[in-house]
Amino acid sequence: MTYKSSKGDLDLSKVTRLYPAVVVDMQGEVAEMSLEWIELYGDKVKILHYVLVFDFTPLNEDVKKRTVLTFQTKEELIDEIQRVAKFYN
Repeated sequence: MTYKSSKGDLDLSKVTRLYPAVVVDMQGEVAEMSLEWIELYGDKVKILHYVLVFDFTPLNEDVKKRTVLTFQTKEELIDEIQRVAKFYN
């Protein structure tokens, strides 16, 4: 299953975790938070951008192998998630 992304071809059969997130600035600290978290506390932080993380790191390994797609809006992120979901159906 090869997904053609803006960062190149991604082999979805090797993905160990796939998740959306929002990157925020919390008083000068940049952090990746869940979409659920931002719904609860979004008014307390500055949203920098949204990401879809394709994690290829084998379980129990420390070296991170990830591809991160970045989006300016939540709508763009959701559209990309829907495109990826078609590969899993």
